[in-house]
Amino acid sequence: MGALLALSSAVCYGIVDFFGGLLSRRVHYSVVTLVGQVGGLLLAVAAAFALPADAVRSADVLWGALSGVGSGAAMHYLNRGMSRGAMTVVVPVSAVTGVALSVLCGVLLLSDRPTPLAWVGIGVTLPALWLVSGGGGGAREGRAAADGLLASLGVALQYIGLAQADATSGLWPVAAGRVAAVLVLLPSAARHLGAFRQPPKHLAQAALIGAGAALGLIFYLSAAHQQMLAIAVVLASLYPAIPVILALAVLRERITRLQTTGLTAAAAATILLTLG
Repeated sequence: MGALLALSSAVCYGIVDFFGGLLSRRVHYSVVTLVGQVGGLLLAVAAAFALPADAVRSADVLWGALSGVGSGAAMHYLNRGMSRGAMTVVVPVSAVTGVALSVLCGVLLLSDRPTPLAWVGIGVTLPALWLVSGGGGGAREGRAAADGLLASLGVALQYIGLAQADATSGLWPVAAGRVAAVLVLLPSAARHLGAFRQPPKHLAQAALIGAGAALGLIFYLSAAHQQMLAIAVVLASLYPAIPVILALAVLRERITRLQTTGLTAAAAATILLTLG
């Protein structure tokens, strides 16, 4: 059941990233990110009330808030990257690096002990990122990959922080995370106030995208309470498959042979981390 919940999280995030990337090309990414987090907050609070918690501890709320800081940063850089670069570059970079960072943090902070296969997967990550970013060529690919790397730091913080919340706190850590994400994103939004003059349709779409991301976090939190952190993180991080496939099929994005090799290496790294 835990694996199914983690994969459900991956599906939610994959769909959210694709449509969030599309909307960020029509609307300023700060609008998509902030309004999305507000939408996620509304869904998370409603879900938390619908599924009452046994005991909400302050420590669990703080872990959720820390996770939300990561979420806000991740979505900010992810949407910025997709607004000016290819989804097939930004999303895989953020995911595979986030997995590797989560494993390393587990080793350094949580006393996890990855197998040799997992260490090989971590080692494959760096050359995979270089290839996905265009093999060092192309300023646009480089900027997109840089945003993906910055997003990956938030992804790792999001997954690690939320997994520390106890199951007795229910979904309130997710709700606390949405509050923290909104607060983190306010300074960036304040610099682009004019961009928020949008048709109600676009604002509603952004809120719906954010609600989908919150649903993905709810699935992930449930998965993390039922199995090891490393497995939950890796399975939830399979989400890039959806936006990459949709970008190739729907948007007709093209990738070079080097990037194809990098994507293959990134997939291999994820599999190795899973087996590890």
